[in-house]
Amino acid sequence: MLPSRHAKVLIIGSGPAGYTAAVYAARALLEPVLIQGLQPGGQLTITTEVENWPGDTMVMGPDLMVRMAEQAAHVGTQMVNDIVTKVDLSVRPFALETDSGTHWTADTLVIATGASARWLGLESEMKYRGFGVSACATCDGFFFRGKTVAVVGGGNTAVEEAMFLTKFASKVHLIHRRGELRADRTNQARLFANPKVEMHWNAEVTQVHGKDDPLTVEGITLGSTVGDAPRHLPVDGLFVAIGHVPATGLFAGQLTMDDEGYLITAPDSTATSIPGVFAAGDVKDKLYRQAVTAAGMGCMAALEAERFLTHTAEGGH
Repeated sequence: MLPSRHAKVLIIGSGPAGYTAAVYAARALLEPVLIQGLQPGGQLTITTEVENWPGDTMVMGPDLMVRMAEQAAHVGTQMVNDIVTKVDLSVRPFALETDSGTHWTADTLVIATGASARWLGLESEMKYRGFGVSACATCDGFFFRGKTVAVVGGGNTAVEEAMFLTKFASKVHLIHRRGELRADRTNQARLFANPKVEMHWNAEVTQVHGKDDPLTVEGITLGSTVGDAPRHLPVDGLFVAIGHVPATGLFAGQLTMDDEGYLITAPDSTATSIPGVFAAGDVKDKLYRQAVTAAGMGCMAALEAERFLTHTAEGGH
């Protein structure tokens, strides 16, 4: 059994929220430990061009994450390439176990485990992901100016993504496997009034088509959920908007979550339902889901962790 190790501030997750929390905690001389998880760098590592990160006209997602990791390490963060497998928040200090068998204890915990998009599960979808297939219209919509795109989904997210894409695309096809949308009536009214949007009811994407060199989407096959014949739809991009899954399984039954599994924090704070545990980024944010907002929350979490430690040291409760 490997020996137990301790951290004043332990950060789980290595996207913009985790790395920013690490930078602020390290600069506060809190000697943070960051456990990177299964996908160091988070969702930005599967993103190509990023054009909305402040200070960079254009940066590749993986490159941005490498820079953030290097900065966090430079200011004093201890990076651990491991995966947290168990968390016990009922004890003080908090207790964690990792895939390597290491036992960690922590005075404060910053949860920045993120969320992952739900995908259709098609092999062809995976092939073109990042090359015309996306799960984030606000991230990638700009690249489809004057082009034709399709959005899959029937809830508010899908409708909002479709409406956002009408600012750039010449045509937006909204594909839903049922005969009516789940989105609220106000969103539906706005959608149906937009001349750029065409609805495809009782349909589902069964194949993504395109070129290999370079990887480029050229169209999709629509299957019918009511027995009609499949058909081909020429599009330049496909946006999957069927929801996200927050990575909160480790904390089930320990921290307060909403009905979708997102961690709930206090207003204007990253504080969770357990004092000393903070949540930042997409693990608690289903509204914005942007790198810059995640980074801002990472900053908040580190500052709040510092205040918590100071208050505890002074005998506060």
